[in-house]
Amino acid sequence: MGRTRKHPASSGNDGRDDLHGNAPDRSSVALLLVDVVNDLRFPKNEKLVRECGKLGKRIAALKRRCKKAGIPTIYVNDNRGKWRSDFSEVLRHCLLPRAPGRAMVKQLVPGTSDYVVLKPKHSAFYATPLDVLLKYIGVDTVIVAGITTNACVMITASDVYVRDFRLFVPSDCVAALTDEEQRNALRLMEANFAADTTPSEKLDLEGLRKRHS
Repeated sequence: MGRTRKHPASSGNDGRDDLHGNAPDRSSVALLLVDVVNDLRFPKNEKLVRECGKLGKRIAALKRRCKKAGIPTIYVNDNRGKWRSDFSEVLRHCLLPRAPGRAMVKQLVPGTSDYVVLKPKHSAFYATPLDVLLKYIGVDTVIVAGITTNACVMITASDVYVRDFRLFVPSDCVAALTDEEQRNALRLMEANFAADTTPSEKLDLEGLRKRHS
């Protein structure tokens, strides 16, 4: 099976560019940030809370490099509480001083050029417009970062793979609740989803975008 997806919309000539809104980017590569706007208030969160500041720093550095290379960032995030499709409220809650994940979230506040999608379940694709958004941008390669490696990240990676996107999951930009879960999930994604888990600082982002344009 071929690994490159070709989308009619990537040419910009089919008259459907606006999505009843706007998807101005044209890129063969996208950075997908899964559940990084997160208060981390869940059971067995101690290790993740302890290390979330460093994780946020690494993901933020990857995002800056992606922006420099012309690679758009798409936040795909859990809603919280009653479904209001209100990402600003999710962000406000996760930036509260008492939020365990604040050290990560404050480094990853979306910018005006970023995309935001709210999801109801583990996968970034389930019951969301992500598939349509990637199509209109012209993406054939997806870089996935975020939490947790063995749950939402891995399930999203599976859906990336079955859609024939090329998949990168930088091992330093994802995190699980335990080291064992982290190792096992990365190995599974490498073996079953053809994931490249090269650490973020070793990714040639500009070369990757040119190679798959």
